[in-house]
Amino acid sequence: MTKGNRAEPAQILVVEDERDIAALVGYHLTKEGYRVRTAASGSEALEELTRSRPDLIVLDLMLPGLSGFDLLNEMRGRPELSDTPVIVLTARRDEIDRIKGLELGADDYVTKPFSPQELVLRVAAVLRRVRAPAVVGSSRVLRGGPIVVDLNAMRVEVDGAEIQLTPTEYRLLTTLLERRGRVQSRRQLLQAAWDVHVQIETRTVDMHVQRLRSKLGAAGDLIETVRGFGYRFVGEQ
Repeated sequence: MTKGNRAEPAQILVVEDERDIAALVGYHLTKEGYRVRTAASGSEALEELTRSRPDLIVLDLMLPGLSGFDLLNEMRGRPELSDTPVIVLTARRDEIDRIKGLELGADDYVTKPFSPQELVLRVAAVLRRVRAPAVVGSSRVLRGGPIVVDLNAMRVEVDGAEIQLTPTEYRLLTTLLERRGRVQSRRQLLQAAWDVHVQIETRTVDMHVQRLRSKLGAAGDLIETVRGFGYRFVGEQ
């Protein structure tokens, strides 16, 4: 969003039941110029989301009552919230939680204990992807089989029906379409769809490709797995 010629600071919702951690995260994000709101439970976060949609959510997975998993699942099922970027906080030892969060559509994760500076960098990286300027010029639409991507509107259709993708899923799809026929390693996809300066496990790519295929339905088969290396898009333009 812009006001005059200046972009308004992004609004971040921090969902964390440990007051000290919420205060620490809020302090560092506010210091970077973000507007920060907090919620101490999944239910409280849903109420906040009903009032105003944030630009990004920092979500602890282990919440009282409605868990972070439940909240993320609820969000991805609501069209008005399905593409809201989410960074999950998870305990370092709980790899299964990390994987489950990614499968539910989280855009990134940070493990506890974490560096506040690292979290701020992750937030900035996700917001850069979301706020990337629209592509202008002659190639405003990408097509692959039944898939049509309007780059200016950031709209994806399959067989004429619009589908809702998270920012990361959208970037993965456009990267594969733009490089159709060429095999892309997981590392290349990480650099294109996440951020070249952010270190994320390559397994993260697999989780997001799996979700992307599911949303594309039968057209998901156009994203071909190249065993031991990565993926490529095989649909004709």
